[in-house]
Amino acid sequence: MRPYFEAERVLQDGVFYAANQLYGITFAERTDLTAYNPEARVFEVSEADGSPVGLYLLDLYTRDAKHGGAWMNSFVSQSRLLDTPRVVTNNLNVPKPAAGSPTLLTLDEVTTLFHEFGHALHGLFATVTYPRFSGTSVFRDFVEFPSQVNEMWMLWPEVLANYARHVDTGEQMPQQMVDRLIASRSFNEGFATSEYLAAALLDQAWHSLSADEAEAVTDVAAFERAALERVGLDNPAVPTRYSSTYFSHVFAGGYDAGYYSYIWSEVLDADTVQWFEENGGLTRQNGDRFRRLVLGVGGSRDPLDAYREFRGRDADIAPLLERRGLA
Repeated sequence: MRPYFEAERVLQDGVFYAANQLYGITFAERTDLTAYNPEARVFEVSEADGSPVGLYLLDLYTRDAKHGGAWMNSFVSQSRLLDTPRVVTNNLNVPKPAAGSPTLLTLDEVTTLFHEFGHALHGLFATVTYPRFSGTSVFRDFVEFPSQVNEMWMLWPEVLANYARHVDTGEQMPQQMVDRLIASRSFNEGFATSEYLAAALLDQAWHSLSADEAEAVTDVAAFERAALERVGLDNPAVPTRYSSTYFSHVFAGGYDAGYYSYIWSEVLDADTVQWFEENGGLTRQNGDRFRRLVLGVGGSRDPLDAYREFRGRDADIAPLLERRGLA
Protein backbone atom coordinates (compact mmCIF):
# COMPACT_ATOMS: atom_id res chain seq x y z
CA MET A 1 0.00 0.00 0.00
CA ARG A 2 2.99 2.35 0.40
CA PRO A 3 2.73 3.86 -3.11
CA TYR A 4 -0.68 5.23 -2.06
CA PHE A 5 0.72 6.89 1.07
CA GLU A 6 3.15 9.57 -0.10
CA ALA A 7 4.01 11.52 3.04
CA GLU A 8 3.32 15.08 1.88
CA ARG A 9 -0.01 14.08 0.40
CA VAL A 10 -0.96 12.22 3.60
CA LEU A 11 -0.10 15.32 5.61
CA GLN A 12 -1.69 18.01 3.43
CA ASP A 13 -4.61 16.16 1.84
CA GLY A 14 -5.29 13.78 4.71
CA VAL A 15 -4.33 15.01 8.18
CA PHE A 16 -4.67 18.76 7.52
CA TYR A 17 -7.68 18.28 5.24
CA ALA A 18 -9.67 16.41 7.90
CA ALA A 19 -8.81 19.06 10.51
CA ASN A 20 -9.91 21.81 8.15
CA GLN A 21 -13.23 20.13 7.40
CA LEU A 22 -13.93 19.51 11.07
CA TYR A 23 -12.61 22.64 12.72
CA GLY A 24 -12.11 25.18 9.94
CA ILE A 25 -8.41 25.62 10.74
CA THR A 26 -5.74 26.17 8.08
CA PHE A 27 -1.99 25.49 7.97
CA ALA A 28 0.67 27.71 6.41
CA GLU A 29 4.28 26.56 6.44
CA ARG A 30 6.66 29.13 7.91
CA THR A 31 10.06 28.47 6.35
CA ASP A 32 11.29 31.75 7.87
CA LEU A 33 11.01 30.32 11.40
CA THR A 34 13.92 28.25 12.68
CA ALA A 35 13.05 25.09 14.61
CA TYR A 36 15.23 23.08 17.01
CA ASN A 37 16.47 20.94 14.09
CA PRO A 38 16.73 21.71 10.37
CA GLU A 39 14.47 18.73 9.57
CA ALA A 40 11.61 19.98 11.77
CA ARG A 41 8.99 21.95 9.83
CA VAL A 42 6.96 24.82 11.31
CA PHE A 43 3.33 25.52 10.39
CA GLU A 44 1.26 28.49 11.48
CA VAL A 45 -2.24 27.34 12.39
CA SER A 46 -5.11 29.79 11.93
CA GLU A 47 -8.84 29.83 12.58
CA ALA A 48 -11.30 30.08 9.69
CA ASP A 49 -11.46 33.84 10.24
CA GLY A 50 -7.66 34.17 10.08
CA SER A 51 -7.07 34.64 13.80
CA PRO A 52 -4.10 32.70 15.21
CA VAL A 53 -4.36 29.30 16.87
CA GLY A 54 -0.66 28.56 17.37
CA LEU A 55 2.35 26.86 15.85
CA TYR A 56 2.57 23.20 14.84
CA LEU A 57 5.97 21.55 14.32
CA LEU A 58 6.42 18.26 12.50
CA ASP A 59 9.65 16.27 12.89
CA LEU A 60 9.01 13.30 10.62
CA TYR A 61 12.29 11.51 10.02
CA THR A 62 14.50 9.29 12.14
CA ARG A 63 18.11 10.29 12.84
CA ASP A 64 20.92 8.97 15.00
CA ALA A 65 20.46 11.27 17.99
CA LYS A 66 16.67 11.08 18.03
CA HIS A 67 14.60 9.11 20.54
CA GLY A 68 12.72 6.18 18.98
CA GLY A 69 8.96 5.93 18.64
CA ALA A 70 6.40 8.68 18.08
CA TRP A 71 5.09 11.36 20.40
CA MET A 72 3.62 14.82 20.89
CA ASN A 73 5.02 17.60 23.07
CA SER A 74 3.73 21.01 24.04
CA PHE A 75 6.62 23.48 23.90
CA VAL A 76 4.33 26.29 25.06
CA SER A 77 1.01 25.45 26.73
CA GLN A 78 -1.93 27.81 26.37
CA SER A 79 -3.19 29.63 29.46
CA ARG A 80 -5.19 32.78 30.09
CA LEU A 81 -3.27 33.33 33.33
CA LEU A 82 0.05 33.84 31.56
CA ASP A 83 -1.42 34.87 28.19
CA THR A 84 0.69 32.23 26.47
CA PRO A 85 0.20 30.99 22.89
CA ARG A 86 0.22 27.37 21.76
CA VAL A 87 3.32 25.70 20.32
CA VAL A 88 3.15 21.91 19.85
CA THR A 89 5.22 19.32 18.02
CA ASN A 90 4.76 15.84 16.58
CA ASN A 91 7.70 13.48 16.27
CA LEU A 92 7.81 10.30 14.19
CA ASN A 93 10.69 8.09 13.11
CA VAL A 94 10.11 7.51 9.40
CA PRO A 95 13.22 6.35 7.47
CA LYS A 96 14.47 9.10 5.19
CA PRO A 97 14.43 8.10 1.50
CA ALA A 98 17.30 8.56 -0.93
CA ALA A 99 17.71 12.05 -2.32
CA GLY A 100 15.11 12.78 -4.97
CA SER A 101 12.86 9.89 -3.95
CA PRO A 102 9.41 10.36 -2.38
CA THR A 103 8.73 9.44 1.24
CA LEU A 104 6.29 6.53 1.17
CA LEU A 105 4.63 5.65 4.47
CA THR A 106 3.48 2.29 5.72
CA LEU A 107 -0.10 1.85 6.94
CA ASP A 108 1.19 1.90 10.53
CA GLU A 109 3.03 5.16 9.93
CA VAL A 110 -0.09 6.78 8.45
CA THR A 111 -2.07 5.62 11.50
CA THR A 112 0.61 7.00 13.80
CA LEU A 113 0.61 10.39 12.06
CA PHE A 114 -3.17 10.73 12.43
CA HIS A 115 -2.91 9.52 16.04
CA GLU A 116 -0.18 11.92 17.11
CA PHE A 117 -1.92 14.77 15.34
CA GLY A 118 -4.91 14.08 17.57
CA HIS A 119 -2.66 14.83 20.54
CA ALA A 120 -1.47 17.98 18.76
CA LEU A 121 -5.06 19.17 18.32
CA HIS A 122 -5.63 18.58 22.03
CA GLY A 123 -2.78 21.00 22.71
CA LEU A 124 -3.65 23.51 19.97
CA PHE A 125 -7.30 23.82 21.01
CA ALA A 126 -6.65 24.30 24.74
CA THR A 127 -8.80 27.09 26.19
CA VAL A 128 -8.12 27.16 29.92
CA THR A 129 -7.04 29.61 32.59
CA TYR A 130 -4.21 27.66 34.23
CA PRO A 131 -1.35 25.99 32.32
CA ARG A 132 -1.55 23.00 34.68
CA PHE A 133 -4.78 21.95 32.94
CA SER A 134 -3.88 22.86 29.37
CA GLY A 135 -4.25 20.48 26.43
CA THR A 136 -3.02 16.96 27.18
CA SER A 137 -2.60 17.64 30.91
CA VAL A 138 -5.44 15.27 31.72
CA PHE A 139 -5.79 11.99 33.60
CA ARG A 140 -3.77 9.06 32.24
CA ASP A 141 -6.90 7.14 31.21
CA PHE A 142 -8.21 10.07 29.15
CA VAL A 143 -5.11 11.34 27.37
CA GLU A 144 -5.20 8.75 24.56
CA PHE A 145 -8.89 9.30 23.85
CA PRO A 146 -8.67 12.35 21.51
CA SER A 147 -5.71 10.91 19.61
CA GLN A 148 -7.48 7.58 19.04
CA VAL A 149 -10.59 9.42 17.84
CA ASN A 150 -8.50 11.26 15.25
CA GLU A 151 -7.42 7.92 13.77
CA MET A 152 -10.97 7.41 12.47
CA TRP A 153 -10.48 10.00 9.73
CA MET A 154 -7.63 8.02 8.16
CA LEU A 155 -10.10 5.57 6.56
CA TRP A 156 -13.10 7.87 6.41
CA PRO A 157 -14.16 7.59 2.72
CA GLU A 158 -14.11 11.34 2.00
CA VAL A 159 -10.65 11.76 3.57
CA LEU A 160 -9.12 8.56 2.18
CA ALA A 161 -10.24 9.46 -1.35
CA ASN A 162 -8.56 12.85 -0.95
CA TYR A 163 -5.09 11.60 -0.07
CA ALA A 164 -4.66 7.88 -0.87
CA ARG A 165 -3.50 8.26 -4.47
CA HIS A 166 -0.75 6.39 -6.25
CA VAL A 167 2.49 8.34 -6.16
CA ASP A 168 3.18 7.72 -9.89
CA THR A 169 -0.25 7.60 -11.51
CA GLY A 170 -2.42 9.68 -9.16
CA GLU A 171 -5.07 6.96 -9.18
CA GLN A 172 -7.12 6.41 -6.04
CA MET A 173 -6.50 3.37 -3.90
CA PRO A 174 -8.68 0.57 -5.35
CA GLN A 175 -11.89 -0.01 -3.40
CA GLN A 176 -11.11 -3.72 -3.21
CA MET A 177 -7.91 -2.93 -1.32
CA VAL A 178 -9.80 -0.58 1.01
CA ASP A 179 -12.46 -3.22 1.68
CA ARG A 180 -9.85 -5.86 2.46
CA LEU A 181 -8.02 -3.47 4.74
CA ILE A 182 -11.19 -2.70 6.72
CA ALA A 183 -12.16 -6.37 6.86
CA SER A 184 -8.74 -7.31 8.26
CA ARG A 185 -8.97 -4.93 11.22
CA SER A 186 -10.72 -7.47 13.45
CA PHE A 187 -8.21 -10.24 12.67
CA ASN A 188 -6.76 -11.88 15.80
CA GLU A 189 -8.52 -9.41 18.12
CA GLY A 190 -9.53 -12.19 20.53
CA PHE A 191 -5.87 -12.96 21.14
CA ALA A 192 -4.82 -9.29 21.24
CA THR A 193 -7.58 -8.31 23.66
CA SER A 194 -6.90 -11.26 25.97
CA GLU A 195 -3.14 -10.70 26.20
CA TYR A 196 -3.69 -7.01 26.83
CA LEU A 197 -6.31 -7.54 29.54
CA ALA A 198 -4.08 -10.13 31.22
CA ALA A 199 -1.29 -7.55 31.49
CA ALA A 200 -3.66 -4.82 32.71
CA LEU A 201 -5.13 -7.06 35.40
CA LEU A 202 -1.69 -8.30 36.43
CA ASP A 203 -0.73 -4.63 36.89
CA GLN A 204 -3.79 -4.16 39.11
CA ALA A 205 -2.89 -7.28 41.12
CA TRP A 206 0.60 -5.97 41.91
CA HIS A 207 -0.54 -2.47 42.77
CA SER A 208 -3.33 -3.71 45.02
CA LEU A 209 -0.70 -5.08 47.41
CA SER A 210 0.61 -3.21 50.41
CA ALA A 211 4.37 -2.68 50.59
CA ASP A 212 4.70 -5.51 53.11
CA GLU A 213 2.61 -7.87 50.96
CA ALA A 214 4.72 -7.09 47.91
CA GLU A 215 7.95 -7.71 49.84
CA ALA A 216 6.58 -11.10 50.89
CA VAL A 217 6.24 -12.31 47.27
CA THR A 218 9.15 -14.67 46.69
CA ASP A 219 7.86 -16.55 43.64
CA VAL A 220 6.91 -14.08 40.91
CA ALA A 221 5.75 -16.76 38.47
CA ALA A 222 3.42 -18.27 41.07
CA PHE A 223 2.01 -14.82 41.87
CA GLU A 224 1.34 -14.21 38.18
CA ARG A 225 -0.40 -17.58 37.74
CA ALA A 226 -2.62 -17.01 40.75
CA ALA A 227 -3.52 -13.48 39.66
CA LEU A 228 -4.42 -14.62 36.14
CA GLU A 229 -6.34 -17.66 37.38
CA ARG A 230 -8.55 -15.40 39.50
CA VAL A 231 -9.68 -13.50 36.40
CA GLY A 232 -9.88 -16.49 34.06
CA LEU A 233 -6.90 -15.51 31.91
CA ASP A 234 -4.30 -18.14 32.86
CA ASN A 235 -4.23 -19.56 29.34
CA PRO A 236 -0.92 -20.98 28.04
CA ALA A 237 -2.09 -20.40 24.45
CA VAL A 238 -2.51 -16.67 25.14
CA PRO A 239 0.32 -15.51 27.41
CA THR A 240 0.13 -12.10 29.05
CA ARG A 241 1.64 -9.33 26.94
CA TYR A 242 4.27 -8.56 29.61
CA SER A 243 5.69 -10.65 32.39
CA SER A 244 6.26 -8.81 35.67
CA THR A 245 10.05 -8.93 35.29
CA TYR A 246 9.97 -6.80 32.13
CA PHE A 247 6.72 -4.88 32.60
CA SER A 248 8.46 -1.51 32.36
CA HIS A 249 5.22 0.43 31.78
CA VAL A 250 4.07 -0.16 35.33
CA PHE A 251 7.37 -0.40 37.20
CA ALA A 252 9.46 2.22 35.41
CA GLY A 253 7.19 4.07 32.99
CA GLY A 254 4.62 5.88 35.10
CA TYR A 255 1.68 3.59 34.28
CA ASP A 256 1.56 1.93 37.72
CA ALA A 257 -2.06 0.76 38.22
CA GLY A 258 -2.90 2.54 34.96
CA TYR A 259 -2.05 0.13 32.14
CA TYR A 260 -5.79 -0.39 31.61
CA SER A 261 -5.96 3.19 30.31
CA TYR A 262 -5.34 2.26 26.67
CA ILE A 263 -8.43 0.11 26.37
CA TRP A 264 -10.57 2.46 28.46
CA SER A 265 -9.60 5.29 26.12
CA GLU A 266 -10.61 3.02 23.24
CA VAL A 267 -14.04 2.46 24.83
CA LEU A 268 -14.53 6.25 24.73
CA ASP A 269 -13.01 6.43 21.24
CA ALA A 270 -15.24 3.73 19.70
CA ASP A 271 -18.33 5.24 21.31
CA THR A 272 -17.37 8.66 19.92
CA VAL A 273 -16.79 7.25 16.43
CA GLN A 274 -20.31 5.87 16.59
CA TRP A 275 -21.58 9.35 17.54
CA PHE A 276 -19.85 10.91 14.53
CA GLU A 277 -21.27 8.22 12.25
CA GLU A 278 -24.79 8.81 13.59
CA ASN A 279 -24.54 12.59 13.26
CA GLY A 280 -23.21 13.12 9.76
CA GLY A 281 -19.48 12.48 10.14
CA LEU A 282 -16.99 15.05 8.87
CA THR A 283 -18.84 18.33 9.50
CA ARG A 284 -17.97 21.65 11.12
CA GLN A 285 -20.92 21.31 13.48
CA ASN A 286 -19.62 17.98 14.78
CA GLY A 287 -16.03 19.17 14.95
CA ASP A 288 -16.92 22.36 16.80
CA ARG A 289 -18.92 20.38 19.37
CA PHE A 290 -16.06 17.95 19.99
CA ARG A 291 -13.59 20.84 20.18
CA ARG A 292 -15.68 22.90 22.60
CA LEU A 293 -16.77 20.14 24.96
CA VAL A 294 -13.75 17.80 24.91
CA LEU A 295 -10.55 19.11 23.31
CA GLY A 296 -10.70 22.68 24.59
CA VAL A 297 -11.34 21.98 28.27
CA GLY A 298 -8.18 19.90 28.83
CA GLY A 299 -7.97 18.94 32.48
CA SER A 300 -10.08 21.83 33.74
CA ARG A 301 -13.17 19.59 34.04
CA ASP A 302 -13.74 16.07 35.24
CA PRO A 303 -13.25 14.09 32.02
CA LEU A 304 -16.33 11.93 32.46
CA ASP A 305 -18.47 15.01 33.06
CA ALA A 306 -17.08 16.48 29.84
CA TYR A 307 -17.72 13.20 28.02
CA ARG A 308 -21.31 12.95 29.26
CA GLU A 309 -22.04 16.47 28.07
CA PHE A 310 -20.55 15.69 24.66
CA ARG A 311 -22.16 12.26 24.20
CA GLY A 312 -25.37 12.83 26.13
CA ARG A 313 -24.78 9.72 28.25
CA ASP A 314 -22.07 7.54 29.78
CA ALA A 315 -19.79 5.63 27.42
CA ASP A 316 -21.06 2.30 26.11
CA ILE A 317 -18.68 -0.64 25.62
CA ALA A 318 -20.73 -2.12 22.74
CA PRO A 319 -19.08 -0.11 19.90
CA LEU A 320 -15.63 -1.34 20.99
CA LEU A 321 -16.77 -4.97 21.08
CA GLU A 322 -18.26 -4.55 17.61
CA ARG A 323 -15.08 -2.92 16.29
CA ARG A 324 -12.98 -5.82 17.58
CA GLY A 325 -15.37 -8.46 16.26
CA LEU A 326 -16.15 -9.65 19.80
CA ALA A 327 -19.81 -8.63 20.07
